[in-house]
Amino acid sequence: MSEQAKNVEVETILTRAAERAGDITEPAMAIFYQRFPKARESFAHHGGELIHNLEGEMVQQALYCLMTWFESTGEVELMLRGSVPHHCETLNVPPEYYQGLLMATADVVQSTIPTENTQELAVWQELCDSLADLIGHSSQYIVGATA
Repeated sequence: MSEQAKNVEVETILTRAAERAGDITEPAMAIFYQRFPKARESFAHHGGELIHNLEGEMVQQALYCLMTWFESTGEVELMLRGSVPHHCETLNVPPEYYQGLLMATADVVQSTIPTENTQELAVWQELCDSLADLIGHSSQYIVGATA
């Protein structure tokens, strides 16, 4: 399947998710905090009274990566290779949190894909695996990280 065809599948998936789930910030953050309970402290520290705004921004960034991966892989790679180390070095946010939030967001979207839509599920899995792998490898760009 071509990248363009995969992008069409992703657009279909995200459109359905928006129609069925609306704003997915709250369920994505609930999954994320369940998996990474200590991350709530980090969001509270960095977001302060505007923690909900920060959560919304981070879910939007995750959605952007998911939405544009097949259309503009290089752009997403460049963004994550800069953003993941920045979050780690400057904000003391480990790559695991970054990856965890992306996967929590992806899980909420995936929950709206009908189980019989095997092609959509396969494309979504490929997308999630690619992004998780990229974030995992972004640790090599963290100053002082060992490869």
